[in-house]
Amino acid sequence: MNATATQMLGTGAADIARAATLLSQGRLVAMPTETVYGLAADACNDAAVAAIYAAKGRPSSNPLIVHVSDLAMAGDYVDFTPIARDMAQAFWPGPLTLVLPLRSGTSLSDRVTAGLSTLAVRMPETPAARALIQSLGRPLAAPSANPSGKVSPTTAAHVMAGLGGKIAAIIDAGPCQIGLESTIIGFEGGPTLLRPGGLPHEAIERMLDQPLRATSIVTDRPNAPGQLASHYAPDAALRLNATSAEPNEVLLGFGPIAGTQTLSASGDLAEAAACLFDRLRSLDATGATRIAVAPIPDKGLGRAINDRLRRAAAPRD
Repeated sequence: MNATATQMLGTGAADIARAATLLSQGRLVAMPTETVYGLAADACNDAAVAAIYAAKGRPSSNPLIVHVSDLAMAGDYVDFTPIARDMAQAFWPGPLTLVLPLRSGTSLSDRVTAGLSTLAVRMPETPAARALIQSLGRPLAAPSANPSGKVSPTTAAHVMAGLGGKIAAIIDAGPCQIGLESTIIGFEGGPTLLRPGGLPHEAIERMLDQPLRATSIVTDRPNAPGQLASHYAPDAALRLNATSAEPNEVLLGFGPIAGTQTLSASGDLAEAAACLFDRLRSLDATGATRIAVAPIPDKGLGRAINDRLRRAAAPRD
């Protein structure tokens, strides 16, 4: 298959219907969400889910997030605890993934959970994503629409650059609003932060009126999506918490530290999150071999930004 075989679709009703038809045929479609673009397949089609792993080069031991159009659809596949249901009602649709016990006897492909007894599920905020799920009538397995381990896509052009010719279609809804993957919460032993993301953990703690449990969230043996130690990486090597560039480096600035490019000159963490992956891609495209990154405050969305930067800077196989 060559790159011209990947269709570029819009968000109108006819294009959503076309995308749903492709999904029903077991094809792969990149869909926009408020976090990043996801590589969607019918979560109940085993061959289609296998095709996600093949297209991305993703380890089969790394489970996938399932996207639903409403709370009722989620309830067909997972068992909600009272606190998990309260959390879903407070933050869905939105950038929050809940890891919950998988219900027995569902039609879900076993590949989605990578053999685990839990399922990661979320309801995306982007209307085109929910319309696509509703049109198909089944949940969508959808990790980020990029080669495994590489920088996540926040535009349709990013998806085409990484997966063009490997997937059937891309729904283009413009740049993603948040630009970081969803926050993932588990419930074994109490509400636990498994991955910081587009919903600041402070907002969840205010809703719960209690702190989230801490856990080791970087591992090469994941029990939920988004836990691999090396991930989100450009080709260039990263050096973090830099106040200036060393020889043979380009500097990615933040706040008062100006660089070749900046995440946010005003120190706005939401702006920094929204453009993080795009800036890493852009600096990579200059041919830089080393990227120095200015310090980011480790609070609010900054915690998720730092999580992505640490993994991007981790040693690679």
